[in-house]
Amino acid sequence: MGTSPRVVIIGAGIVGANLADELAARGWDRITVLDQGPLPLTGGSTSHAPGLVFQTNASKTMTEFARYTVEKFLSMDVEGQWCFNQVGGLEVATTPERLADLHRKQGWATSWGIAGTVIDPAECVKLHPLVDEKQILGGLYVPTDGLAKASRVVVALARRAQVRGVVFRGQTRVTGIKQSNGRVTGVETADGVIPADIVVSCAGFWGPEIGEMVGMDVPLLPLAHQYAKTGPIPELMGRNAEVAEAGFPILRHQDQDLYFREHVDRLGIGSYAHRPMPVDLRELTYGSDVSESDMPSMLRFTEEDFAPSWKQSKLLLPCLQDAKVQEGFNGVFSFTPDGGPLIGESADVAGFWIAEAVWVTHSAGVARSVAQLLIDGRSEIELHGCDVHRFEEVQLAPDYVSETSQQNFVEIYDVLHPLQPRVSPRNLRVSPFHVRQQELGAVFLESAGWERPHWFEANAALLEDLPAEWTPPERDPWSAQFYSPIAAAEAWRTRTAVAMYDMTPLKRLEIAGPGALALLDRLTTGKMDKSVGSVTYTLALDDAGGIRSDLTVTRLSEDTFQIGANGNLDLDYFRRQAPSHGSVQIRDITGGTCCIGLWGPRARDLVEALSSDDFSNENFKYFRAKQVRIGGIPVTAMRLSYVGELGWELYTSADNGLRLWDLLWAQGREHGVIAAGRAAFNSLRLEKGYRSWGTDMTTEHNPYAAGLGFAVRMNKGDFVGRLALEGLSEETVERRLACLMVDDCQSVVLGQEPVFIDGRPSGYITSAAFGHTVGAPIAYAWLPASAEIDTSVEIEYFGTRISATVVAEPLFDPEMKKIKS
Repeated sequence: MGTSPRVVIIGAGIVGANLADELAARGWDRITVLDQGPLPLTGGSTSHAPGLVFQTNASKTMTEFARYTVEKFLSMDVEGQWCFNQVGGLEVATTPERLADLHRKQGWATSWGIAGTVIDPAECVKLHPLVDEKQILGGLYVPTDGLAKASRVVVALARRAQVRGVVFRGQTRVTGIKQSNGRVTGVETADGVIPADIVVSCAGFWGPEIGEMVGMDVPLLPLAHQYAKTGPIPELMGRNAEVAEAGFPILRHQDQDLYFREHVDRLGIGSYAHRPMPVDLRELTYGSDVSESDMPSMLRFTEEDFAPSWKQSKLLLPCLQDAKVQEGFNGVFSFTPDGGPLIGESADVAGFWIAEAVWVTHSAGVARSVAQLLIDGRSEIELHGCDVHRFEEVQLAPDYVSETSQQNFVEIYDVLHPLQPRVSPRNLRVSPFHVRQQELGAVFLESAGWERPHWFEANAALLEDLPAEWTPPERDPWSAQFYSPIAAAEAWRTRTAVAMYDMTPLKRLEIAGPGALALLDRLTTGKMDKSVGSVTYTLALDDAGGIRSDLTVTRLSEDTFQIGANGNLDLDYFRRQAPSHGSVQIRDITGGTCCIGLWGPRARDLVEALSSDDFSNENFKYFRAKQVRIGGIPVTAMRLSYVGELGWELYTSADNGLRLWDLLWAQGREHGVIAAGRAAFNSLRLEKGYRSWGTDMTTEHNPYAAGLGFAVRMNKGDFVGRLALEGLSEETVERRLACLMVDDCQSVVLGQEPVFIDGRPSGYITSAAFGHTVGAPIAYAWLPASAEIDTSVEIEYFGTRISATVVAEPLFDPEMKKIKS
């Protein structure tokens, strides 16, 4: 009898088979893999996946998943036949915009440690002679990309796992998940119950159906995607042996939403150029006779949808002029609201996990991370963009999932700006101030369903009064998108008068009860047992000392704390960690409350004119909170500031929000008050050196490397991650988050660009903005600790190198005189 937990994996496709292999390789020996289809060709997405693995992604996490997938599949074979054919990957550009984007992607590849080169048309054709040189402007070539033979990989993984004792059972439909006292106990099938301590759904586009069995929302949409195969192509005849299948690089023509791969003497063509085709799972039927050309996930090919793509394919590849489409199908794949995979444990049923919406490209990487989560409690690769609990409740609604997933299908190959908001659905969540913001000409971007003003057109007139030293330089066309010089005027008025910022969208939790203090003390790095009214900036770590989140904790009473959090992942974490006996109550109070950040040297003058409470520096210190009344409205005022100026975060209930705004606005006229947006906010926070979790630091970084060692109280007693931090300091770290200033004082970068030291790629940019107060672009970057102050670096931006220098931080008010005045 084994000592490891009993694990049932639902789904024997590329994710389930990889997970079984990863768990078994780590010594777990009681694993059963179930699939409703026959083995090894089960009829899911894996069975028809064309297997193109392009590793480069804007996400470091997704790139790491893909890199591991390549490494793992390269090391495997079935009777000497390849599982990964490393033919390389070539993405071609037919427009100047796409060519520029390929330079940006090459930057991502360099940032994440993947070798890639932007090459000219002649070099592209040398690599892939079927391409018409006259049609293209260049390409991105990544030699380590290639083809995964998904169905063969599954056979290789299953054989390896079976040798280690894993049991695979095909044609076994799951009918329910057994549970007791909030834990899984087994999986119901037509053949009886299989006992289980852990159940992992790797059911792909059937994932929502399995999730429903435990009441878990799995926000994915099954969509059909067209794949066609030509008849024999004379130019390919005799080139590829049957076993090799392909010799040219896999090819992407993203300007027309197309990709291509060889099938010996034929070409396979995948298209995203057609209308989204949502699939109703109830219409898919399962028989026992699944074959390579007939399976539930292969729907009828709709030739009329493919016709425009066929025309474009012939333009790029003239060898197709006399060819014909011999066969095709509409294959079912999973899409999600933000394009990321879905990984995580049910919030309600312990032991029920999912790993869904994972493509072949990322399959081994995801499986390794899930195995690490199950066995070690953490993944070595950072997962916040993949955690199923990242979504807000409104984003789990079926209509939202359907519309946003279809939009992701449409945009999958589009050139998207990092600030580009979705067009629809919008106005899902608005603060009580929204109506006033609209009157002021707010330009809204969207995040987690919230409408967030980035600047206000009403402030355009301020540009006429803007001092010359505050006037921002002209921007290049890319960084000028979703930007306005009005942000400079808003930053100027924040620094010289007073501004109102809408901080409502920031997640707020209330943690209360007799066990609240002990819970927070255990889960954070700061001292929590402070006086009522204290505000503490602190970190939540994982067991390895990685930064799970940064938080502000305000003690409102002996047993009540308000937490300024980063998102739904924090709510999920605190709820999981809360004691089961009910001594702690955790509530998300975001929607019922609102917040105005009132900041600037005249903030005190403004608030004192509306309140009889004492806002003096002597009686309302920095990082303190008080219950006050402003114009008769009950307000929780916290003296803290993310822009580095005197001021308060003013919280009240949502019903009082609009009146609070109007009172501050009316009184503020004599103090020069303006409404200001996120563009100014981001610039001001970077000048002050304030980190943004998820961008500047994640679980991959410890507090000392991130420059947040001041938030750790090693002498306070035990807390999660403490053991891992012992012996660490800012002096011992190998890499650290460094502040850079751009030497020419005008070239703005946006984030994720590679940084070079002495000509070698040495790190990457996290956050960046133009620093309006300091008159130069600022960027934060992960660099070797040896890159000390005054080190010269270069940032690669769309293929050009921009000189910058490592500087001491913070750039603004290092003595904290303004913020504490």
